[in-house]
Amino acid sequence: MIKIHREGKWIVLITVILLLTLVILTSLYLPYQVNYISSALSLLVLILVLRFFRVPSRRTYLDDLVVTAPSDGKVVVVEQVELEEYVSGPCIQVSIFMSIHDVHINYFPVSGKIAYNKYHPGRYLIARHPKSSQLNERSSVGIETAHGRLLVRQVAGYVARRIRCYAEEGSFAKQGAEMGFIKFGSRLDLFLPLNMHIMVKPGDRVIGGITPVASFK
Repeated sequence: MIKIHREGKWIVLITVILLLTLVILTSLYLPYQVNYISSALSLLVLILVLRFFRVPSRRTYLDDLVVTAPSDGKVVVVEQVELEEYVSGPCIQVSIFMSIHDVHINYFPVSGKIAYNKYHPGRYLIARHPKSSQLNERSSVGIETAHGRLLVRQVAGYVARRIRCYAEEGSFAKQGAEMGFIKFGSRLDLFLPLNMHIMVKPGDRVIGGITPVASFK
């Protein structure tokens, strides 16, 4: 049985109703060949929607000295940058691109106090675009840990038009717990202290809440 995320329950229900209506109408008023095609396409669309909003069963990786991947996807950026927001200085950016086939739940990469939470309206450039992290709609979450502070940024893409962030400033983030959800393709940016040991490189695929991305020295 596929478990559906709360962000997708209404979308799945509406999709089922629309597809079922389409199949019934084509069976009543169109040739059976058209009905076969519409039924097959409807099944394909339903499978894609269910896959997108699925909640995977996984045992998260817990380690106070390790930063785990905040989402499923492909690492597209590992570089040193200058960040004014929250971190206020040089840091290492690790960006993960989520395709439409990836699980789109976002996870807290570390445990610690949520000291910063801000939503930024913006544009909808393709998530792979180098400037999308600064120009696109995004939500930033700053976390204080015993070993340093880091920033997690949810970035909307060209198709993704809705960011959901569950982080509340002043509350406690638990590593591997749900941080939010982004609908329909996007990216997650991690901004880490310079003295961290980076454990991934561009091209690597990571699993949210499981794959170690970096470790505190």
